[in-house]
Amino acid sequence: MNKETVLIIGYGSIGKRHAKILKKNKKIDKIFILTNQKINDFHRVKSYSAIKKINPTYFIISSRTSNHYKDLNFIIQNFKSKKILVEKPLFDKFKKIKNLNNNKVFIGYNLRLNPVIQYLKKYLTKKKVFHVGLYCHSYLPDWRKKINYQNSNSAKKKYGGGVLLELSHELDYLQFLFNDIKKIYTASIKKFSNLITDAEDFALITGKTKKVNFVVDLNYFSRNNQRIIIINGFNFSMRCDLINNFVELIKNKKKKIIRFKKDIDYTYDLENKLIINNTSEQLCNFKQGLKLIKLIDKIKKKVN
Repeated sequence: MNKETVLIIGYGSIGKRHAKILKKNKKIDKIFILTNQKINDFHRVKSYSAIKKINPTYFIISSRTSNHYKDLNFIIQNFKSKKILVEKPLFDKFKKIKNLNNNKVFIGYNLRLNPVIQYLKKYLTKKKVFHVGLYCHSYLPDWRKKINYQNSNSAKKKYGGGVLLELSHELDYLQFLFNDIKKIYTASIKKFSNLITDAEDFALITGKTKKVNFVVDLNYFSRNNQRIIIINGFNFSMRCDLINNFVELIKNKKKKIIRFKKDIDYTYDLENKLIINNTSEQLCNFKQGLKLIKLIDKIKKKVN
């Protein structure tokens, strides 16, 4: 069995999570990290030039969002026929890459693999839905342990911070479940709270996909942590909790609760396994990721 050589670019919280998960994968031979940090558990790489000598088979880009384009461009220009995972979002704004050089590029929208989303993907087949609401509220200072949120990439617009990019999972899985967004009715993007950030901390978007009308409500100033999907269809309603992993289904005046196991690393582990095993059809591909960035740029221009 040919084993993978992995290079992770960036060693923040998400880079560390990928490294920890991949360390347990028997199909991985070596893990290299491109970082300025001192590390003990993995091989450290200090520059782009050293990457060519390693010749990785699998790349993970987990640098700050504003560096994604530069990092991906380097890989594409110097390697071909590799597997590449770019942590979400793909870029901080729409940028063209004409030729991927036969590299397979995926974007880290791992919530597609959440058991709740997977359940909905199957359950909603041929169901008539007329409205869906996505609500993602959290508190930025609680996102990362041992890091002052003011210094995080999420708080700084120039690094790709702000709720539209940081919480773009909602826009991705909305389209994963209900097809492409075709129309934006309204968009309100604001800085409301007293958090020390120059990026937007609130977004409220209404629109329509090919199948449903929707509202997306995002903020990272709420201490009431929730990631909820409300679905209303013909003769049924659903409340889906992506944090506590359950679906509440109300149909014909009867209520049913479907619960799933909770494991914060599960979707990241599965995401890596699907890419390594070349069974990645459900993941967000490069074309979809780029289209989503184009949509986010469009939403920003639509702001009321």
